[in-house]
Amino acid sequence: MLIDNHRAPGGDRDLLNSEPPPKQTTQQSLTLEPNDARHLATLCGQLDAHLRQVEQRLGITISARGNQFLLNGPAVNVAAGEYLLIHLYAEVCQGVNLSPESLHLHLQQAGLEHLAEAASGTPVEAIQVIRTKRASIKPRGKNQQGYVRSIKQCDINFGIGPAGTGKTYLAVACAVEALLEERVRRILLVRPAVEAGEKLGFLPGDLSQKIDPYLRPLYDALYEMLGFETVNKYIERNIIEVAPLAFMRGRTLNNAFIILDEAQNTTREQMKMFLTRIGFGSTAVITGDATQIDLPRGSHSGLTHVSNILEDVEGIGFTWFGNKDVVRHPLVQRIVEAYDRHEDKATPLDKSQR
Repeated sequence: MLIDNHRAPGGDRDLLNSEPPPKQTTQQSLTLEPNDARHLATLCGQLDAHLRQVEQRLGITISARGNQFLLNGPAVNVAAGEYLLIHLYAEVCQGVNLSPESLHLHLQQAGLEHLAEAASGTPVEAIQVIRTKRASIKPRGKNQQGYVRSIKQCDINFGIGPAGTGKTYLAVACAVEALLEERVRRILLVRPAVEAGEKLGFLPGDLSQKIDPYLRPLYDALYEMLGFETVNKYIERNIIEVAPLAFMRGRTLNNAFIILDEAQNTTREQMKMFLTRIGFGSTAVITGDATQIDLPRGSHSGLTHVSNILEDVEGIGFTWFGNKDVVRHPLVQRIVEAYDRHEDKATPLDKSQR
């Protein structure tokens, strides 16, 4: 087939060779000061691994020579990358170590949207920093920031989402801060004693020893924020109480910060019982992952049930976390996404058999 390359624009050649217009890209040069070789090496990482990590996340290319950087890509992404490099370099110059793990958390902090807002100068809500005895904790990302803000404003809060999104850790941090500031008199950490495949009766020890492994994540967070000796002293004085959900029946909890963890393993009756324990001056945080329910077949999760009932009730906060909020190893986010894709492809019969 012969094509006349001299036809006027709009002829057959344009129709045959027409392509979608290329995405608009921009090029931005950046100079980082002070020009310190050691700090620049920390920023770039071994063999520029940190720059490659930023490139992959933002969809841009970064070239570096000394303290001169050249960024190429979509305008919004380049602006976000420029802001991120300036922010990271300022931290590195202050002595903060930069690792692939901490860089991943920076990239997750609020996603590309937040970085673009910051780069454009759009006002961003004040960061909610949680101050504990041993560390100051900065929630990462809009959802985590909104979650902490909701905990400080509402008496009952729900944090629902996949593993690794910081639901329990941030709730414990808020509880410790409230205790240290004397806004509450004690902390209660509650979990349903539901097994993920094992049977409690076959575990050695008395009841408290049987349930202790299920409460270990809560202990670990407390030790990190208060120290081992302080936590044990508070437990001895009942300032911190860790208990299975079944022990809450009949109690009224005043001036306390109560955390119900793994709430997806509560029944509807247990959830109602727990919520009606809340007394004056108390804050309750309920966390769970509706995709990891370990209840016996035929039992309905109180967490999924209550979210349909109370979501629009004034004074109760709901924060829904997604895969992008995962702040653990990057593979955790990919695992969660893979399971979600598999769930979406499952037939209605397969889903009914779960």
